[in-house]
Amino acid sequence: MAYRLFEGKEHASAYKKYRVSPTKEVLNLILTYLEKRKEKPFLLAVDVGCGSGQGTIGLAPHFQKVVGIDVSEAQLEEARREPGFTNVSYRAGPAELLPYEDGSVDLVTSMSATHWFDTEKFLNEAVRILKPRGCLALLNYTQSMEIHYGACSEQLTEICKQMFDGFLPYRSPKLGAGSIHLYKDLFEAIPFPDKEWRDNIRVAFPMSVSSFIGFTESFSGFQTFLSKDPEGARALSRGTQQSLLETMGVTSPETVVDVLVTYYCLLACKPERDDLRC
Repeated sequence: MAYRLFEGKEHASAYKKYRVSPTKEVLNLILTYLEKRKEKPFLLAVDVGCGSGQGTIGLAPHFQKVVGIDVSEAQLEEARREPGFTNVSYRAGPAELLPYEDGSVDLVTSMSATHWFDTEKFLNEAVRILKPRGCLALLNYTQSMEIHYGACSEQLTEICKQMFDGFLPYRSPKLGAGSIHLYKDLFEAIPFPDKEWRDNIRVAFPMSVSSFIGFTESFSGFQTFLSKDPEGARALSRGTQQSLLETMGVTSPETVVDVLVTYYCLLACKPERDDLRC
């Protein structure tokens, strides 16, 4: 069963505004893996569970055509507002039924979304549509984040942890204690002999304190908390922001900190044989 937790218009708007985009460093891991296994030109990349398109547009310079697919029309509306990428398009649809012919896609990606899919059905579809020597790249990041600012980074990171702990009871049971185990299970299930697991990819994102709060509020657990207990959710956000500012010794929520995010990535290459199924 696929989970659909990002479809409200306000949530989609916050997602577009505050969610971090995969950096060039992270995308280069995927592209380097593909370039070592498949000759150019790269014709088609399909980004599944694309949300508001932050990761999708990062692929645009490297493919003749990039298509983002998502079940949420609200998320796709946000994605389509991004100008300047004539080779990028979006379409609505589920991850478990991809509208492409067998062996027609150079790269299938999913960036911070695979854990919401029916993973067995999605993996079968990804295997089916990939070209021989085409690649699969599934990317996500942990909620174990650090906040760096001056000499108080350790205290700020603890406040960050308390924020996430505050809405942990509202976290989807699909994720369990953490989504990384779903990706490790997927890694084991992929029937390709050429596959790699990369983790502990640490990336620093400069953002204001207010943007960090917006980022945390975009998580599905917080959104569920907000829908069930609006006053409690807003109190958690206000209290977290105030604690961060007091610890930093500043008053402006536009003060910039470095938020350190840890990624992990599953990479796999389809062999020349074109009859594999999961």
